[in-house]
Amino acid sequence: MSLSHYLNSGYIAAANRLRGKDAPQKIVAYVESYDDIFFWNQLLGEVEDEVRETAGKKVKFEVLLPNKESLCRGKKMAMSNRLGPNMIACVDADYDYLEQGSTPTSQMLCTSPFVFHTYVYAIENFQCYAPTLQRVCVMATLNDTELFDFQTYLEKYSTIIYRLLVWNVWAYKYGYHTHFSLTHFSDIVRMDRFNLSNPDKSLEFLRQRCNKKMSQLQHEFPQGHDTYKPLMEEMAKLGVTPENAYLFMRGHDLFEHVVGPILEAICSKLRSQRETEISNLACHAVQKQNELASYQHSCAPWCEMLRKHDFFRRSSFYKKIVASITALVMRAYQEQTPPAEVAK
Repeated sequence: MSLSHYLNSGYIAAANRLRGKDAPQKIVAYVESYDDIFFWNQLLGEVEDEVRETAGKKVKFEVLLPNKESLCRGKKMAMSNRLGPNMIACVDADYDYLEQGSTPTSQMLCTSPFVFHTYVYAIENFQCYAPTLQRVCVMATLNDTELFDFQTYLEKYSTIIYRLLVWNVWAYKYGYHTHFSLTHFSDIVRMDRFNLSNPDKSLEFLRQRCNKKMSQLQHEFPQGHDTYKPLMEEMAKLGVTPENAYLFMRGHDLFEHVVGPILEAICSKLRSQRETEISNLACHAVQKQNELASYQHSCAPWCEMLRKHDFFRRSSFYKKIVASITALVMRAYQEQTPPAEVAK
């Protein structure tokens, strides 16, 4: 049996004691996949700063994939490690947070003090946080002209899909997801066609699709009459509102099929504006060619900027993650002695 089999929170705590009092206390954080490393590295860096400023203590997180001996990835793998104060799991919430313990994975995510999650569905939902999307456009096009009100539009979008989102969570919570799956929900709420000159037209089509599906679900599942409203109220306590429902739908669907088409249309318009401006101001053909080449070289694909920006740090859900992990570290320090290994 390899030594890695015995790696647990207590082992990390013992190694920390050997480093001396002045050395940063190491905490291992397991994440689901390669794509998650940058997000959690950045967030945990904020926790390190918060602990140092608040308590004058040094802590250093090491973000790792869940298994060093295989290519196995995912939430269950990350949470299957022998967690404790010095070894935590950082994962996407998915619907597990909203289901509040109705499945074994949901129960562990919601109750384990050493499992931390995004609260919103996934990291992509943070990347699509509406108040930050104008700045993503500026990053991609280097044009600060504001053509579109992202926040108002996504609030309208969320209000339309909200009740159907509750039905989708209901289907997973009560075991009917084969009848109304995430993929089916995505097919209904996707917005692949976006018209910048008349954006509300696509919202009206969306409203019709959602209302039709709502009527079908109410007819197909009369048992939901007694459980649907309580679930909606429970989700409201967890932070889900008609205005922010987009944050709790599947992340890559939001990224690719809702926000993506909007950014594609707006960034194309902004780039075209800037290129027209350069063409009109150029004194001669050579200057025009050089300026256009320089501008185009400086621009970047919107999808790349959407994945790399960090403006979502102002989100209340992001701040909640930072606060919860900071609280764990502070509790460990307040015990005065190195945290003991959690019960096996």
